[in-house]
Amino acid sequence: MELLTINPPPILKQSSQKSFIVANTLASSYQEIRNNHIIPVFIKDNEPVISHADFIDVSNEIVHHVFQNETILSPSIRLSHPIKGRVPEAKNKPANQLLEEEKTIYYERMAFVIEVPTIRDTVSGNQLNLTIGGVKSYNLDNLYSKKGTDEHFKIFIGFENKVCTNMCVWSDGFIADLKVRSIHELTDAILNLITNYNAKQHLDNLNKFTNYTLTENQFAELIGKCRMYNYLPQNAKQEIQQLLFGDTQINSVAKDYYNDKSFCRSANGDIDLWRFYNLLTGANKSSYIDTFLDRGLNAYEFTNSIVNALESPKSNWFLN
Repeated sequence: MELLTINPPPILKQSSQKSFIVANTLASSYQEIRNNHIIPVFIKDNEPVISHADFIDVSNEIVHHVFQNETILSPSIRLSHPIKGRVPEAKNKPANQLLEEEKTIYYERMAFVIEVPTIRDTVSGNQLNLTIGGVKSYNLDNLYSKKGTDEHFKIFIGFENKVCTNMCVWSDGFIADLKVRSIHELTDAILNLITNYNAKQHLDNLNKFTNYTLTENQFAELIGKCRMYNYLPQNAKQEIQQLLFGDTQINSVAKDYYNDKSFCRSANGDIDLWRFYNLLTGANKSSYIDTFLDRGLNAYEFTNSIVNALESPKSNWFLN
């Protein structure tokens, strides 16, 4: 299977018109973040952190540089955990009497994606568009220090399933804890990730999921073991595939096995691993911003471990 670059289709101007993550988040625009949100600082020297707007700006510039002959949509942005304030002149006003110009705000956590719809392919009839994005959570930074302290980011390049806006993330396209001390270091890291990403290999690996099927009994055993996993002793967990999904997400997978319009079981109860993987990535949309990408990668690695169990006689705790 070859990665196809095609002529630009008629498309909407913003990446991910449907929410790529929904839990405890709200949509925002780049202009809103750039113009209206205050920027946290390092307390010891009052120097600004790399802001959400700076992060999006740098990523967008790199994507346009690397994919300069492609159509690139504007960033889709989600925010959570608002930090509210007010201007000094309004310090004695009741909150319900504050004017808009007297309020200040920024958001502790931010996720964004930038879509390149002219680089796309199809897996099991689902269109996948190349997507680049990242997560920034100020709570991971030591803001009680001074400028030059590590600032933490998550960055990825992968594919978005346009049937459901589920994100397909894998290890070679994801840095889970990028530590940088300047905008230049951040720029270099994003550029290196994008230029070293092997899109064809990622797509081939995703397409492989369509070749493997779980019976209804196997699926039921797998879901049951997933529910049990979080109660295992720590030493037992170290011997088996890690699972980052909690009961809420696993319950969603079980429900959607019956009800999801695109990825539910077949009439005989079987479900191929591509559909199972999308049930996981769909459930992941209810994750908080700071765990979203880590769970997205875990969905891929967990599904791949089931592939390995079906391919070989080696035991797998989740699927005997």
